Amino acid sequence: MIQFLTDNMAPLMFVVLVFFLLFGYPVAFALAANGLLFAFIGIELGLLTPALMQALPERVFGIMRNDTLLAIPFFTFMGLILERSGMAEDLLDTIGQLFGPMRGGLAYAVIFVGALLAATTGVVAASVISMGLISLPIMLRYGYDRRLASGVIAASGTLAQIIPPSLVLIVMADQLGRSVGDMYAGAMIPGLILAALYAGYVFIISMVNKDAAPALPLEARSLRGMQLAIRVCVSLVPPLVLIFLVLGTIFIGVATPTEGGAMGAAGALILALMKRKLDWSLLRQAMDTTAKLSAFVIFILIGSTVFGLTFRAVNGDLWVEHLLTSLPGGQLGFLIVVNIMVFVLAFFLDFFELAFIVVPLLGPAAEKLGIDLIWFGVLLGVNMQTSFMHPPFGFALFYLRSVAPVADYIDKVTGKLIPKITTGQIYWGAVPFVCIQIIMVGLVIAFPEMVTSMLDRGPVLNESEVQMQLQIESPNYGGDPAAESETPGEEPEAGETEEDTPDFGEQEEDPNAPK
Repeated sequence: MIQFLTDNMAPLMFVVLVFFLLFGYPVAFALAANGLLFAFIGIELGLLTPALMQALPERVFGIMRNDTLLAIPFFTFMGLILERSGMAEDLLDTIGQLFGPMRGGLAYAVIFVGALLAATTGVVAASVISMGLISLPIMLRYGYDRRLASGVIAASGTLAQIIPPSLVLIVMADQLGRSVGDMYAGAMIPGLILAALYAGYVFIISMVNKDAAPALPLEARSLRGMQLAIRVCVSLVPPLVLIFLVLGTIFIGVATPTEGGAMGAAGALILALMKRKLDWSLLRQAMDTTAKLSAFVIFILIGSTVFGLTFRAVNGDLWVEHLLTSLPGGQLGFLIVVNIMVFVLAFFLDFFELAFIVVPLLGPAAEKLGIDLIWFGVLLGVNMQTSFMHPPFGFALFYLRSVAPVADYIDKVTGKLIPKITTGQIYWGAVPFVCIQIIMVGLVIAFPEMVTSMLDRGPVLNESEVQMQLQIESPNYGGDPAAESETPGEEPEAGETEEDTPDFGEQEEDPNAPK
């Protein structure tokens, strides 16, 4: 038994973690307890030393000192202030009037506003709840198919996970050891293409079944002509300015993601103040929710750090890396297996849990196979987006269920009896959009340029030109290495930076050294 434990510590840690999660224990405490339990077992078996646990306090304080994670409370606070200040309501009303004459116009408006809210709030719950409260009654009033209406609202809300400033992309960049700005830049085009695919699905449905997504009747379109144009400009300018402040400054390198989040939070407060919606109650609600979400993220990160410390000490990272890199099919086989695994795990875990538990295990294997980690992170982000839409555990479906009518009601405008929306209709409405998200995963794999084209990789060096330049500058290039090594002011070797060269400080000259 002892020999079995000694040989299989890493697989057993993973199995016990799954056992804890399936029994419903909080993820943060399940991770930490599992790590401490197996650390104690490893010390008792002589596999680990007690000194290992001395590294734990420094790692926890390292989390607290991580400037990148500061962006999470900033973006969360910004999204909550905007959602409660009425910006979503103004956008949905105005864009709904603009697209109203078209079949499926309200659905297009929801997708468009969902993408705008994603680029300003970055919070899925805020987007889904606000659009569910505002758009769903209007769509039901004018005869939209219940499954289509539910699916469009839930799917458009999840765009906040992949379109920057997404919270999950911040965590993904931190876990993969890459720049948040690069992760944001790489995710922009896939996020917009995904929104376009949603709109394409609505277009097909509206063409095939005209009754599923009718146009707004003339009496419902209260804004026309110049009045509508002015309203569109007034409603769109503030969020577009805020998007530039948050994302534009990050992309052009003026601000870090943390600084961009701080500017976004300040901008949201200014917008709420201009709308005369900023009061102590609004501020307190936003701060309370921000504190809860930030504490939730930090506790999961601390738990995953405890688990990861023990898991790496028993060579668990090498076990996972060997398991994944030895899959048949090379990079493609690895990507297929990983995406299927993440898709299945998304049925039971949300995106934060996946990012903290699974991504740190997959990153080293992907890097060893030569996969760009920014592209890999965006790919996983698109896949993990399905965690919000999976029946029966999708969080976006729960958010929509909380605001959808649970009983028949009389519409205040038309006076008609509007039937309730059942949970089954919400679930079936989500299925086509989950399929679209899976298609998007395949497109990112097939066309990696949609991610990498947005990244600034710096100038591309031509190897032959570099060699010619070295021959011109150094007559001994390619000649006697001894002669080259005796040259004063020697430059570092290729691939070596000045940081890599040890600096021993000033040393006294040895009189016996050869001149």
